[in-house]
Amino acid sequence: MQWTNLKEQTVYENRWFQVNLADVALPDGRHLDHFLIRMRPVAVATVVNEANEVLLLWRHRFITDSWGWELPAGVVEDGEDIAVAAARELEEETGWRPGAMRHLMSVEPSNGLTDAVHHVYWSQEATYTGPPQDAFESDRREWVHLKLVPDLIARGEVPGANMVAALLLLQRMRLG
Repeated sequence: MQWTNLKEQTVYENRWFQVNLADVALPDGRHLDHFLIRMRPVAVATVVNEANEVLLLWRHRFITDSWGWELPAGVVEDGEDIAVAAARELEEETGWRPGAMRHLMSVEPSNGLTDAVHHVYWSQEATYTGPPQDAFESDRREWVHLKLVPDLIARGEVPGANMVAALLLLQRMRLG
């Protein structure tokens, strides 16, 4: 069954997203009002070193009042290449400049509410350039062995579904 978006109007917008109200026609002919969020693409990045350690951020999210491990991420600027944005975010948030970026996956974390697409990239090497420019983004930055990923997830220490998917895929690729 396909729903049809007949019309949208913007209720609120800023440089990161728009909140829209859509008039949606259901297959049986009924209509409903549906709020949705239109977002810029998000670039996500990490590094996995020769020791199979992944670079993670330990950060607090005030919305859910929770702490957890995440990968550096941020919006892609107008006209910016997604891989370049991912590398930029990694360096700004960790102080590590990645080598060649490889596309890992693209996911829609909440496609019933938003059109956001998170594009995850990774590198096999990085050079430390100094303290992170955006140190306020996390409490600490650590290299964590990929074999520990399932336990971190099971304990609820990786709350973001997109981060869970990316870390499990990296673990599978690197450790089998």
